[in-house]
Amino acid sequence: QVQLVESGGGLVQHGGSLRLSCAASGSIFNINYMGWYRQAPGKQRELVAQITRGGSTYYADSVKGRFTISKDNAKNTVYLKMNSLKPEDTAIYYCNMYRLNYDGWGQGTQVTVSS
Repeated sequence: QVQLVESGGGLVQHGGSLRLSCAASGSIFNINYMGWYRQAPGKQRELVAQITRGGSTYYADSVKGRFTISKDNAKNTVYLKMNSLKPEDTAIYYCNMYRLNYDGWGQGTQVTVSS
């Protein structure tokens, strides 16, 4: 079973930056979508950013211009560079990789932005 391992979360001040990484532990091919979701306390999980196999990207309005999603197909890794972080970005961030017959989730990494 392929597992997704996240890293890069932590505590940062308002206006700071972090980069999240998510790597698949085994070989997996033809991933159609790689994405990052987040869930803040008392709120539903929401899609933050997504990148397709062809490289098209989607961003939630709340992060446009501040976050950048990218991937390394050879390493089966997806990244989320987060700049100009705000306290409202505080949440647990989860990575997701999806293709036919596979829908994998990371364990979550905490991002806390202090004001």
